[in-house]
Amino acid sequence: MGISIKGKKVLVFGAGKSGIASVKLLLEKGADTVLYDNGKNLCESDIRKKSEVLKGVRIITGELKDTEIEELSLAVLSPGVPLDLAEVKKLKAHGIKLWGEIELAYQFAKGRLIAITGTNGKTTTTALTGEILKSFYQDVEVAGNIGIPYTSLVTRMTQDTVTVAEISSFQLETADTFCPEISVILNITPDHLNRHHTMECYISMKESITKNQKPGQYCILNYEDETLRDFGKTLSLNVIYFSSKRKLEKGLYLDENTIYLAGDDGVKKVADTGELNLLGIHNYENVMAAAAAASAAGVPLEKITEVLKTFQAVEHRIEYVGEFDGVRYYNDSKATNTDAAIQGIRAMQRPVYLIGGGYDKQAEYGSWIDAFEGKVKKLVLIGETKENIAKAAKEKGFTDTVMCQSFEEAVNYCRDSAQPGEAVLLSPACASWDMFKSYEERGRRFKEIVRGLKLC
Repeated sequence: MGISIKGKKVLVFGAGKSGIASVKLLLEKGADTVLYDNGKNLCESDIRKKSEVLKGVRIITGELKDTEIEELSLAVLSPGVPLDLAEVKKLKAHGIKLWGEIELAYQFAKGRLIAITGTNGKTTTTALTGEILKSFYQDVEVAGNIGIPYTSLVTRMTQDTVTVAEISSFQLETADTFCPEISVILNITPDHLNRHHTMECYISMKESITKNQKPGQYCILNYEDETLRDFGKTLSLNVIYFSSKRKLEKGLYLDENTIYLAGDDGVKKVADTGELNLLGIHNYENVMAAAAAASAAGVPLEKITEVLKTFQAVEHRIEYVGEFDGVRYYNDSKATNTDAAIQGIRAMQRPVYLIGGGYDKQAEYGSWIDAFEGKVKKLVLIGETKENIAKAAKEKGFTDTVMCQSFEEAVNYCRDSAQPGEAVLLSPACASWDMFKSYEERGRRFKEIVRGLKLC
């Protein structure tokens, strides 16, 4: 461990799910733990109601005073806390050591670790890799940005545990000694620039997942992402590439409708895409990444293939909701950036009523609109970004847009307008925070409304 925790005063910054899980772990390890949240509308009593874990824990809201900081040995930041926040700068100025939630977990975790990052596809790839590993290993945990705090699983881990963790760029900002045995970077496209500010910084964060890895360990990279292809050449690790566009002498690749694994012992078939329950090239890339990670972890190819054929799409990622009056509805609420939303459009086989818009992450929408390619019949816009998206669409020559004031209005418009043989796709290309607490809440609300249409 970097420092001793027992008896030390540790501040957890952020009263969300990962913050509370961090508090629980710190208490179990004997730390004198304080929970802090700078949310403007939060009060101590509201925070304390969130969990029995917080009984007896000191909670601070509002301003973080110098006298309180001076008592600290460590601060654990939740993923949603930016490093350029005034309170974080204050902690740094006092010389307080900063860890993220994944670093805290890593300090106490046992067993093997596979860590998966990338702009898009992380959740699907993490869930799929976990399912493959469970078919072969008895003790497998799936954690991280997928919705299960890494810290919440640590106390039940043993040396036989294999953990698959979805890791975001936010989490990597505060990683210190964090070192997976197998790392995966699926792709890197512009996202979260309101937090990372430059593309160079964002790329650096994603690539930092490998920074503590040692020769002999594995890194799995997308060969068709030029940044990652070049990055792989700089690594002294066992680099495994996957490709959706060309045959590789070594690695996984898609050739027409079949995925292959090429290695020193020849080329082996992994699966036909027609046997999979996942749609679209982006998902075939996720499948290849998961298969590569599982293979590197020692899972036999026949086990990998077996799970690939039965795995279902994760919730909120091009999730089929149902059919009403001949119109199919798909929930792609997890498409919180333009690249993810492009994949959602490409997976559609019908004319689409597309619901887009949401919280403004200072994104550009041109490439997304280019991907409409005759598939999008109507773009139904909501949220903070609706005016910007409509303007970008007009500049691209797409004028079939509708402005809606509420989420319910948008779904109901699609219900009233879409014809049999068409599809309604919620794939916003934006975060949800202007209308919802999370993309999960947005997706579940979409499904609630759709399922109220008496699906047949």
